Amino acid sequence: MTFERRSAGSAIAMLCAGSVSGTGKMPTPRLTAKLIVAGGIPESAITHAMKHLILLAAAAIFVIAAPASRGNTLTVAAASDLKFALEDCLRAFRKDNPDTEVKVSYGSSGNFCAQIANGAPFDLFLAADKKYPENLIAGGQAVADSLFSYAVGQLVVWVPKSSPIDVESLGIAALNDPAAKKVAIANPEHAPYGQAAVASMKSLGVYDAVKPRLVLGDNIAQTAQFVESGAADIGIIALSLAVAPVMADKGRYWEVPLAAFPRLEQAGVITTRAANPAAARALADFLKSESGKAVLKSFGFMMPEAD
Repeated sequence: MTFERRSAGSAIAMLCAGSVSGTGKMPTPRLTAKLIVAGGIPESAITHAMKHLILLAAAAIFVIAAPASRGNTLTVAAASDLKFALEDCLRAFRKDNPDTEVKVSYGSSGNFCAQIANGAPFDLFLAADKKYPENLIAGGQAVADSLFSYAVGQLVVWVPKSSPIDVESLGIAALNDPAAKKVAIANPEHAPYGQAAVASMKSLGVYDAVKPRLVLGDNIAQTAQFVESGAADIGIIALSLAVAPVMADKGRYWEVPLAAFPRLEQAGVITTRAANPAAARALADFLKSESGKAVLKSFGFMMPEAD
């Protein structure tokens, strides 16, 4: 028997729409068994058992990596569009909860969903699409009455300030500018903002022309980094990243009409394995408070209707 190590990408993220595993701040490779059948034993007779062993091993990695007792530590898996907004929220949250240590991992919602389904020891999951927390609830990995919506995300077409592309005037047509040789979006197989980007390009009639030039980021924060660094010429990213202080002075953007893509209702949920559910509820309550909403609005998020 031999094993091949592969990065946890689209295949594992698909598990939350029906399968399992994932990556976040610290990507965890998935072990995929390649069986060398010897002695005439049929491969089909051991495939089912091997799948269970592989999933158990993946879950064990998370459990072993987690400390036996985390005390008053709150672990959060957060969609990467929250990278800057959540940090501001946490500064305010810590003032009222000075004894709570908050550790956040940022990544794509699909990959986090798969990790949690495999037993990753997160207390709170903040997704960029409500369907992922809902899928965890359906699978018994999240607490049903803890589900809450905290924001609605928006898309922009973004270019560096020095770009010759007049994105403000061209709008979605900027993606077909001669200077737009590489177009960055988040991977639509497991990133909600990537799914929304594809939907918006199809809705606005440019997808077929842009598709051969797409560069895929693992999550929306990496996608923004691709464009900011010059690895791509233009990209479709989250408004919350475009208006963040670290990026606001570095680029220009055009807001994609909300009608061009499915609503990006962002939601959170407490996992059934949460070691600190009280702290998780406290942070969820803060995000739903007027103070939390004010911070999120300052990063371009819209507020969902009351749950």
